[in-house]
Amino acid sequence: QVQLVESGGGSVQAGGSLRLSCAASGYTYSNVQMAWFRQAPGKEREGVATIGTTSSTVYADSVKGRFTISRDNAKNTLYLQMNGLKPEDTAMYYCAAKWRFSGRWPTLAAGAYGFWGQGTQVTVSS
Repeated sequence: QVQLVESGGGSVQAGGSLRLSCAASGYTYSNVQMAWFRQAPGKEREGVATIGTTSSTVYADSVKGRFTISRDNAKNTLYLQMNGLKPEDTAMYYCAAKWRFSGRWPTLAAGAYGFWGQGTQVTVSS
């Protein structure tokens, strides 16, 4: 059974950093493309960054230069290093996965991803 479990969220002041992790299990991790999404109260879920099976990456414009997505296939773990955090980064952050042969990639469309974690909250105060 596919499972994604996020951790690493918390509360920080503007300008601070956090590192999110997403532990994956239940499938061959190297065969999936992974992504981070976020959702703030009253807003739609937004794609933040995605990473392919060869570790190619794509970022949303809002986080380019501040966030870094990475994956460790040996540990079945996805990461999101977030630097220079802003209050507008406050949201619930979710990791997501899709099979490499399931639809096009790169994509930051939530509907393209079939597996989701429960989320971890990130709060940035000014």
